[in-house]
Amino acid sequence: MAPVSVVQKQTVNERLTDGTMSLILDSLQIHLNGSELFSPVSLTVEPGQIVTVMGPSGCGKSTLLASICGNLDPGFSLGGTIRLGDRTLNEVPMENRKIGILFQDDLLFPHLDVFGNMAFGLPSKMTFEQKQQRIHSALIMADLNGFEKRDIGTLSGGQKARVSLLRTLLAEPEAILLDEPFSKLDKQLRQNVREFVFNQITKLAIPALLVTHDIDDAPDEAILELRNGTRHA
Repeated sequence: MAPVSVVQKQTVNERLTDGTMSLILDSLQIHLNGSELFSPVSLTVEPGQIVTVMGPSGCGKSTLLASICGNLDPGFSLGGTIRLGDRTLNEVPMENRKIGILFQDDLLFPHLDVFGNMAFGLPSKMTFEQKQQRIHSALIMADLNGFEKRDIGTLSGGQKARVSLLRTLLAEPEAILLDEPFSKLDKQLRQNVREFVFNQITKLAIPALLVTHDIDDAPDEAILELRNGTRHA
């Protein structure tokens, strides 16, 4: 099976000069108690591309994402290579991989307001004034101007989803993983949030992997289908 890739709007030279990079999985395998979850995955996700990972429950979709972000449970064993640009990530701690992840639950801190939640994703070396400016600009972009002091409990589902994404992006990840982030939203809200998330990924030109059970979530034809013990694309 050849690596999945899609022609992007940027040229290779433009990607090199603007600092963007590809996420590359080379013969990636995950075993549990000696049994492989799926056959080796070789995949290239280009800057700004979103590759969709699909398959039945239990086939290893979320485990695949966990291996990429560095949070694989000790009961699993990993084979193959994970690269982001010119960095090999296999032995890199999770906090140093520069990979963001967005889950189906927003995982916002209920005891912090919107500003406090978003500031959590910013480098500690930034001054308070710098954080204020970054967060203010991000909220304006997400049509949430003036939400800094809002209590998390007062936000709608779509507003929480946008704040969660903004917090992830403020950490300036070089790639992002999406683990069914739209599954708990109703149909209309799901469409709006999905469009917002995809637009931000394209704008930032970072590679993304999206796990979903809904084919409508897939932004294009780049789909990796996992099956128990094998994988198709």
